[in-house]
Amino acid sequence: MVPILMVSFSMWVLIINRVIFMRRLSVKNIPRTEAGELVKNNLLPHEKYKGANSFLVREFLANRSFDPDLDDFILDEIVLSLTSTLDKYLAAIAVLSAVAPLLGLLGTVIGMMQTFDVITRFGSGNTRAMAGGISVALITTQTGLMVSIPGLYMSGWLNRQAQNLKRRISATGIYLKRFL
Repeated sequence: MVPILMVSFSMWVLIINRVIFMRRLSVKNIPRTEAGELVKNNLLPHEKYKGANSFLVREFLANRSFDPDLDDFILDEIVLSLTSTLDKYLAAIAVLSAVAPLLGLLGTVIGMMQTFDVITRFGSGNTRAMAGGISVALITTQTGLMVSIPGLYMSGWLNRQAQNLKRRISATGIYLKRFL
């Protein structure tokens, strides 16, 4: 049970981290047209904007060289670095959610070994002693599945959110190239 609980805790810490990060990039975002005007006039977005577009504009303006060819590469690098941070920990979440039922299966095997050990020592007449091993087997299997199913759902949901944000960031990056 302890390994399953450690996997569950680690997985949910990573899930909460990604949800907060992606939410921060999704809300309080500036429209693309306003982002283009800010790049064109070399102005930073207002502090109330915290979304992906405002982050992209801030980073670009901080690294801008005023050489159109070089600025094109700088903008591409910023878009690439921002989109690559969206995938951070998503693979780990998927692996942790896939490991949980395997650990539950390991608990099942251990519980069944305990049951067979009791049968070997006392025969099949001591049902109370056999119930302990069967209980371990069932509880670990159930716990592994209870950890895995929500983890797999959240992993898929976070992957879809990351893909949507990547498309929006890439589209904004392409749009901003008009104003270089």
